[in-house]
Formats: sequence, C-alpha cells, structure tokens
Amino acid sequence: MAHVAHAAYADDASNAPVVMASSFGVAGDGQTNDRAQLQAAIDRSVGKTLVITGACRIDERGLDLRSGSRVRFAQGASIKLLPHDAAFYQIIRIWDVQNVVLERAMLDGSKELNAAPKDTRNGGYGMGISIAGSSNVTLMAPTTSECWGDGIYIANSYKYKGRFPSAIKVIGHRAYGCRRQGVSIISGSDILFEHPVWENIGGTMPSAGLDIEPNSNLDVLQKIRVVSPTTRNCRTGILMYLQELVGPIPKVIQIEITHHRDESAAVSPVNISGLELNGRIVKGRIVIDSPVWVKPRLAALRSENYDRVSGPEIVVNNQKIIP
Repeated sequence: MAHVAHAAYADDASNAPVVMASSFGVAGDGQTNDRAQLQAAIDRSVGKTLVITGACRIDERGLDLRSGSRVRFAQGASIKLLPHDAAFYQIIRIWDVQNVVLERAMLDGSKELNAAPKDTRNGGYGMGISIAGSSNVTLMAPTTSECWGDGIYIANSYKYKGRFPSAIKVIGHRAYGCRRQGVSIISGSDILFEHPVWENIGGTMPSAGLDIEPNSNLDVLQKIRVVSPTTRNCRTGILMYLQELVGPIPKVIQIEITHHRDESAAVSPVNISGLELNGRIVKGRIVIDSPVWVKPRLAALRSENYDRVSGPEIVVNNQKIIP
C-alpha cells in the first residue's frame, strides 16, 4: 500500500522528492503516539513532499511545520489527539515560517476525550491549525473537527512583536464540531479563504463560523477575502468584533465577503460590532456582496456599538433573505 501511495504522488507538479512518514517509524495504527516520529519526519523532509498515511494519534504537544515544509495527507489519513486535559493546544503550528504547503490535512481535536474544565473564559484555546507570523502559506482542503477551540487560528507572531501573517491561502476548509470558532482571524494581510464550510460550531463563546477579532492595536486586517463561505448551525455565521484594534496607530481595514450562505444561525448570519473610536482612527471598508441568509432567527445583520460615522464603511450588496 505504501508503494502505491508513493507512486501516486511521484508526479507532483512541484517535482519535489516524495518521502513517506512511515519510513520515519510513524505507525499510523490508531493507537500509538506518533508525535515524536511525525515531528522527526517533518524536520527531515524540508524541501520534499512528506506523505502521511494511516490513522495517526498524537499527544496535545502538537507538531511544528518548518519553512519549506510540504505535507500531504494520503487518502484516508488523519491525525487525532489522544486523551488529554489541555484547554490550550495546537495540533499543527505554522509559526514564524515561510513557504509552507499543507494538503488534505484531516485533524481531529478529540473533544470527547478532553478532560479540561469547560469554563467559558479559558475554554476555547485548543486549535486545529495555528498560523502565527508566517507568510506564503497554502492550505488545500483541510478538515478540522472536534477542536476544543478553533479549527484554524491566524494571528501575529508570538515571538516577534508586530510581525503579522501574510499571503495565507486556504482552499476548501471544513470545520465542524469545534467549540469556539470554525476560523479566527486575529491579524493578517492578503488572507484568502475559498469555499469554506463551517458548521455545528458551539460550546463556548462566541461560537461563530468565522470570527474576525483583533487582539490589539498592533494587529492588521488588510486584504481579507472570503469567497463563497457556508456557515451552518452556528451561533453567529460571521462575526467581526473590532474594538481592540483601536489605539494610537491609525488603522485601515479591508474585508470582503462574497456569496456568503448562512443556514440557521442562532443569533444572526453576520454581526459587525464593537468599534467605538473615541477620537482614534480606524478607516476602510467592509463589503458583504451577494449573501444568501436562510431563516435568520433574529436580525440578519447586527451592528452594535459601532461608529458608523467615522469607522470603516459597511456595504451590503444584493442581499437575499430566505424566510
């Protein structure tokens, strides 16, 4: 079976040599803790295409991708966390690196096996994929399920002050069963999501399909594009809470959401709130183009405590509501 998988990937367009994670001692048997072997495979395959096969299990310490990493999950391959009690974890970290490709990752946070306290203040920091301060990252068809927090989390570097992620492309992401968000975008420039599906998100606040929510005035939200997202059975389909961006550094926001379809949001399909400027400067534009919102239970678009006069313009075009 391993030989067949090797042959199938030999014609990869990148022409990078292909190596199998199993050759580094990864068992992929659904029981063995493969974390150390997987990390060794990642570290020793930079510049090559590393193919993961089988049902891999790892502990909550997670895995770090490197600059130049290219990792592909073969058909049916997955990584699932072993039983743990960690409210804070990252299954895969992409921190302060460049030129990374991750293909068809199937990541399971094992929510049902997590013994961490289910409090609402600190109970949402277990991430499927965490991207911090990195650039030129492509995620192809990732699935992140049953995470204690978010499926994907994108933020500034934790090591280098003010280093924001850039040129992040995520195609065909699916998140389901996560407790906090399908995706959180804290900061970044030139971030693209195409055709994501974020569904059945809930368990701790804010329980959004997508949450765009800066943590500080050092964050940026530039050229954020979300194309044809589907949010289903989330508290809020797409949430933008922008208050923490306000500060001494003037900011310009550029966010575009096109062809958003929401189904059965408990509160609203879109909520853009929390921007009281008090003399500070946050300009720009938030565009929501051609949304289809199915059976919104409350308001289709909520906007509270938002400076509509001096803040970024909110534009909604061709809105369709299906009662």
